[in-house]
Amino acid sequence: MKKASILIADDEASIRSYLARFLGSCGYEVESVESGADTISRMSRSPLPDLVLLDVMMPGVDGIDVLSELKRLNAAVPVIILSGVDSVKTVVEAIKLGAADYLSKPFEDEELELTIKNALEKVQLRDEVKNLRRQLAETDEDDFGISGNPRIIRIREIARQVAETDVPVLILGESGAGKEVIARYIHAQSGRGDQPFVKVNCAALPDDLLESELFGYDRGAFTGALSDKPGKFELAGKGTILLDEIGEMSPHLQAKLLHVLQDSEYSRLGGKRTIRVQARVLALTNRRLEQSVSKGEFREDLYFRLNVISIEMPPLRERREDIPVLASHFVGKYRDKYKSSVQELPRELLEAFKNYHWPGNIRQLENSVRRFLILPDITMAFAELRTNNNHNTNNVDTPSSIEPDHQHVYLKEVGAHAAEQAEREVVLRTLDETNWNRKQTARVLNISYKALRNKLKKWNLQSRSREPVLSHPPS
Repeated sequence: MKKASILIADDEASIRSYLARFLGSCGYEVESVESGADTISRMSRSPLPDLVLLDVMMPGVDGIDVLSELKRLNAAVPVIILSGVDSVKTVVEAIKLGAADYLSKPFEDEELELTIKNALEKVQLRDEVKNLRRQLAETDEDDFGISGNPRIIRIREIARQVAETDVPVLILGESGAGKEVIARYIHAQSGRGDQPFVKVNCAALPDDLLESELFGYDRGAFTGALSDKPGKFELAGKGTILLDEIGEMSPHLQAKLLHVLQDSEYSRLGGKRTIRVQARVLALTNRRLEQSVSKGEFREDLYFRLNVISIEMPPLRERREDIPVLASHFVGKYRDKYKSSVQELPRELLEAFKNYHWPGNIRQLENSVRRFLILPDITMAFAELRTNNNHNTNNVDTPSSIEPDHQHVYLKEVGAHAAEQAEREVVLRTLDETNWNRKQTARVLNISYKALRNKLKKWNLQSRSREPVLSHPPS
């Protein structure tokens, strides 16, 4: 197992010598520097040490300034501050800058050893969490990861490659096609995976509210601003900010966002302090931004800033081979949640799903499966597809769920089945009211006892159980 390496930064030769001997005896690899400038120079080269012991009082560049620069160079390496000056102010400043811990000289060997051990264990735990997030992102069987479609597999590979960069990514596609899934995948695969993922819907708020939501405001910026409020860019920190429906942003905010992308800074509404942007920007849209640019609705310079990398998610109707797998995935995902007895979708419903054009894409498919798990009535499921098909006649180039030559047959069957379903419910309700006295039920319904028995036999209702359902109509 590789030994952890420690860099000692102290201007006193006796301290460096003592720490090197003690830490070497503890099994660590040790190297030493004697000034702040040397520390910064060493931390600019690879391989980096696993931990830094940093003295505060050094000639030239002091320890606090060195700490600030080290965190800028590589925030992942833990730094333990050592000082002979027991100053609360120095402690607070060091911790704010990201010091892992703080020790006042003189300290006990056991105290130093325990502090180093704790700092290294925190780093190990953080790395384990990050690796687990990556593994979950790679193996999570969501509507993005389980696809066998060549285009989706290629998109996944591109997303993996761009994850480690900090450039903006513009993700295109119809509503419900899975754009946000790609964005979350990119975030999880990146080095920012353990940082916040903040989503902002640019179409959900009016212009002035969206501006304050994105950039925050200082107290007194406008009537009702009774306290400071950080914006989403601040809350995202070193993570990722997702700008959903970016094509709906007003020209005023487009200009401000362009400034943020160019200069990596902005000010809150009513504020004078400049805030540095550290978050990565991902943007989603279901609009064709090239057309919006040509119409003067979207800034060309902002478009090129956002469009460093673009990924276009195909609609579900162009990846029909994924429909059965996705439907099965959603059944497994929601079956226990809804306490559904459905183990798999009926074959005829699945065939209708495969032939349907899905204007709402994966989100619509997911909702259709959820509804069927809650109300497993195939007639209602067919009727829903038929209704949605009629409401989306603009999709003339996509196949409908049912061939036109069979539409009149289909409607007749659906009508008959719906009538029978209603009759079944009336009979069941009457049976409940008569405590399942069949002769009394027949009298109430004004039908013969034999007719009632035939109906119950047909519906497989020989007892109080309501579990059996009507036979499915042809698709």
